[in-house]
Amino acid sequence: MPCEKQPRFLILYGSQKGQAQSIAEGIADEAAEHGLVAEISCLSRHEEYRLERESAPVVFIVSTTGDGEPPDTTLKFVKTIRAKTLPSDFLKNLQYTLLALGDTNYANFCNCGKTIDKRLQELGANHFYATGHADDGTGLEVVLDPWIEGVWDAIKAALSKMSSSSGLPSTEVTGLSSESDVAAAKSAQEAQTDQVREECVVAEPSLTYSLPPLSQSSLNVPALPPPYLEVTLLLEDKAEKVSGSTFYEVPVTNAVQMTRGDSVKKALLLELDISAHPTMTYMPGDSFDVLCPNRASEVDAVLLRLGLQDQKHQRVQLAVRRDTQKRGAQTPPHVPDNCTVQYLLTWCLEIRSVPKKAFLRALVDCAGDSGQKRRLQELCSKQGSADYNRFIRDSSLCLPELLTEFSSCTPPLSLLIEHLPKLQPRPYSAASSTLRHPGRLRFIFTVVELPACPGRPEGRRGLCSGWLADLVAPVLVCPGTDESSCGQAQLPQIHVRMRPSGTFHAPTDPTAPLIMVGPGTGLAPFLGFLQQREIERRDSPEVAFGETWLFFGCRHKDGDYLFREELEGFVSSGTLTHLKLCFSRDAAAAAAAGGEEAAVYVQHNLRLHSQRVSRLLLRHDARLYVCGDARNMAKDVNDTLMEMVRAELQLDQLGAMKTLAALREEKRYLQDIWG
Repeated sequence: MPCEKQPRFLILYGSQKGQAQSIAEGIADEAAEHGLVAEISCLSRHEEYRLERESAPVVFIVSTTGDGEPPDTTLKFVKTIRAKTLPSDFLKNLQYTLLALGDTNYANFCNCGKTIDKRLQELGANHFYATGHADDGTGLEVVLDPWIEGVWDAIKAALSKMSSSSGLPSTEVTGLSSESDVAAAKSAQEAQTDQVREECVVAEPSLTYSLPPLSQSSLNVPALPPPYLEVTLLLEDKAEKVSGSTFYEVPVTNAVQMTRGDSVKKALLLELDISAHPTMTYMPGDSFDVLCPNRASEVDAVLLRLGLQDQKHQRVQLAVRRDTQKRGAQTPPHVPDNCTVQYLLTWCLEIRSVPKKAFLRALVDCAGDSGQKRRLQELCSKQGSADYNRFIRDSSLCLPELLTEFSSCTPPLSLLIEHLPKLQPRPYSAASSTLRHPGRLRFIFTVVELPACPGRPEGRRGLCSGWLADLVAPVLVCPGTDESSCGQAQLPQIHVRMRPSGTFHAPTDPTAPLIMVGPGTGLAPFLGFLQQREIERRDSPEVAFGETWLFFGCRHKDGDYLFREELEGFVSSGTLTHLKLCFSRDAAAAAAAGGEEAAVYVQHNLRLHSQRVSRLLLRHDARLYVCGDARNMAKDVNDTLMEMVRAELQLDQLGAMKTLAALREEKRYLQDIWG
């Protein structure tokens, strides 16, 4: 009997850090269970698809990067479809749906996906399924899981409709039974006795244990991602250096702790000597990347669990499995040829990344204990989404911590390479101007502390900030000491590369007023702005420079008021016209003691000076810059600006939103924020 050809659809993705690609590949892997064949391609590989001729449904998975910018892999595609020469019916035959990924902590939520969606509509394309907007700020799964669940029936309906409209015989599309569900049911039965015993003493669910109704539910478990890599370990032993062709190794010439006392987060100032690399140029407002390794103790823990501690110096040789069912499988480009196992886990793979559900599904088959196997199935299932968010996503739990709790789980090295993303360099803002500090690059950062939680008995420090703090500890100058007390310790070296900013620079017109909002280490780029402005004022006394405002805030005036002397010096010299300060914990303590109420946060100070700031921004061509925390501060500042615009121009909410959007478009309201 001849094999019946399964109907096909096309998946196109645009990804910056691998999130959209991972989701697209997950959908492609699941297609066979629904009686479908998925063809998958990156939007950058434009030679592999022709949308104007596409006869199958198309699923777009697109992320957004930076301040609403398209990922690098979608730039050419976006430029192509934006061409004004394209007729309005260019894509009239295209049936598509789109999943946009974004983060509501940033202003232009899902902007790339929305841009593509709108343009496809303008070119005559038609939705066969509603667009999804998944928010990484609240959890992609909230939108992602139900969107994917519904997309299968929509694809089948679109295929049926497209077949009938083309005059071709319709192909019946049916779903296939999932082996995952059978495995889940079997595992549930095996684990039932142990689970019931645990429930007798466990009053609350935890990372490793669940309670009814979840513990007694039938589970919808994702399809097992097909393995696609073959790993061979070679015995040859060679010296190995940190690679990164675009990075420069530079010495840390100065390291100073900027904060005092235990009641504030530790902030450090580091100065790098970049004079040996003339091509490393920057402007105030630019940022740069720091290449950092995974923590040695965590790498050792993973090596131990994988049974590779005695083979850590052996070479890793990768190849795509001949029998793999993964479409378009290839070896990861971020894994160098023949690197050692230790180098791979130290410099190539993000072992601190939060495991995605597809990874948890793959780990199920690596667990020897039936109770732990069942719990991993729950955590990656649709029914266990709340537990996944609570115990893994919201806690930023990582692989070493997960393996500690699931002691019977022993994954092969190939599984880690397949599922862990590339270890990304960490960006920092330059906190200096080369006019003031020639041949030097300064930056400030807070040492991030993640608290203890279920699955993490002890707190841990941020990967890069913790590594930098340890690296400079022998030469660190602490409050109350001087540089000579650090002795003659060897200067540490780090690998960096510049990331020039396209927009976050001081205005080229020196007469334009400058409004800066930067609490905490968000002050960094504005130090460079002010250092440069001070020297420009000195060198051009005939120019009428615009007024400058800085809104700075921290917890305690005597604890973490960063660069106090330098800021007060800018005020004295006339470089900084208005310095508006707030100290949140001091203000709260004063209010509790019945003292005079003061501004607590930077948005409160903005509101206190609303009229003057609004008029500068709306009537005198001022530039407004915001730098710092995206999750709270940037949102609150944006809401305050909305109120200020409404009051100044007598607008409703929609009018104020449009005014702020216009300021963004004109590059007069700019953000450099992080989550």
